[in-house]
Amino acid sequence: MAMKMKSITQRWVFNSLGMILFIIITLELILAFGVKNLYYESVRHAISTRASSISTLLNTYAQNSAVSYSEEARLAVANFEDRDKMELMVLSTDGQVVTTSSGFLPESQEMTPDYREAVLTGQGEYTGMVNGEKIMSITYTLPMVDRSFAALRFVVSLDQVDRQVITLIALSTVVGMAIIFFVIMSSSYFIKSIVRPLTEVGATARKIAQGDFNVRLAKKNDDEIGELCDVINYMAEELANSEKVKNDFISSVSHELRTPLTAIKGWAETLSMPGCDEEMIQKGMSVISGETQRLSQMVEELLDFSRMQSGRMKLMKGRMDLIAEISDVVLMQTERARREGKTLLYTEPEQVITLTGDKNRLRQVFVNIIDNALKYSDAGDTVTVTVEMENRHQVLVKVADTGCGIEAKDLDKVKTKFYKANTTRRGSGIGLAVADEIVRAHDGTLELQSVWGEGTTVLIRLPVERADGTQHPGME
Repeated sequence: MAMKMKSITQRWVFNSLGMILFIIITLELILAFGVKNLYYESVRHAISTRASSISTLLNTYAQNSAVSYSEEARLAVANFEDRDKMELMVLSTDGQVVTTSSGFLPESQEMTPDYREAVLTGQGEYTGMVNGEKIMSITYTLPMVDRSFAALRFVVSLDQVDRQVITLIALSTVVGMAIIFFVIMSSSYFIKSIVRPLTEVGATARKIAQGDFNVRLAKKNDDEIGELCDVINYMAEELANSEKVKNDFISSVSHELRTPLTAIKGWAETLSMPGCDEEMIQKGMSVISGETQRLSQMVEELLDFSRMQSGRMKLMKGRMDLIAEISDVVLMQTERARREGKTLLYTEPEQVITLTGDKNRLRQVFVNIIDNALKYSDAGDTVTVTVEMENRHQVLVKVADTGCGIEAKDLDKVKTKFYKANTTRRGSGIGLAVADEIVRAHDGTLELQSVWGEGTTVLIRLPVERADGTQHPGME
């Protein structure tokens, strides 16, 4: 189970947590890229706005011959209102800084790419490091009135902007880590709520596998795990019942085998003693023959059940006269009923009912059902066998007795293998299960109706042949 726990945790880490981490990291990267672009675009827009107003003013001066363009340009630069946010520079035609809004010339007079781009297109932009500081510079060309005033260059430091971007990214990272922590905590609780019950289920299953059918799981939640607990408990209960039925079956079969063997052994010892007269020998041989037949029937019943369980029961189907088989079985059981003081009633139908089936197996069914009816009846009771066409597609064979009946709680189980509703009567408890299997193999049904203390009725329905001699595929 430890491996299973590890496996569940690993699957969660690689699947759920891994996916969450991937999503959060992706969102962080998108956020960082988006915030950075947003801030840089904001700076770019601010520069463009101020550049537009300054350029308009200088163009006005360039068109007015009454004023000194160079003096007015210097004055406009000196009086630049946004000098606390950005620096305004005037560049000459060779890209050198002539004057600045701060009054200080830059240490480096290296021509930057934005000026060269502005010379070609009228506007140029550069973002990068200058003198150890990250800046954004945008250059706009001016009317060629004075070679010393060829372009305006607006410079903004991006260090503060980058710090704000980093602050926002750090804040979002903290939020992401908090989300991951919350997911880990909640998921850990969720995983434990699954793994712990599964551990209990595994431990309980092992106990059941070792033969402890009394162990039960406590159902704590009405979910899939709760349903699994119900199934495990139901399985343990059914296994306990099966174990009990199996033990009862072994005990019953042992008793059933011991009784005829004891009788055979006793009479064999008696007959081996000197001085046995002819009457005693005949009586002993009759008992031995009867008990041997009983043993043979039980062994055959067990073999049939084994074949049925392994799927090796084969039917030798052919066209058969159902009435003839039932009449033979009734005739065979009539003498037994008379000896036991019971009445076996049967009126043989005049019509011929034919079907396709294994006559030996169906005879076995009728023998078993009538035998059970007599077995669970007492002296003075009546067993009635009737055969009738229920409809043109199926025949109904009814065996009704006035015996002890079956309790309602046992009625649904009497066709189950090994089950005996009444342990005071002889029998292995598998005859009815074999009979039901044979009837179903003939596309028929075997149904029991019973009232405790009043008797039991067995209804066997089988498909019959149509007028053209072919078997009906099913029953209505």
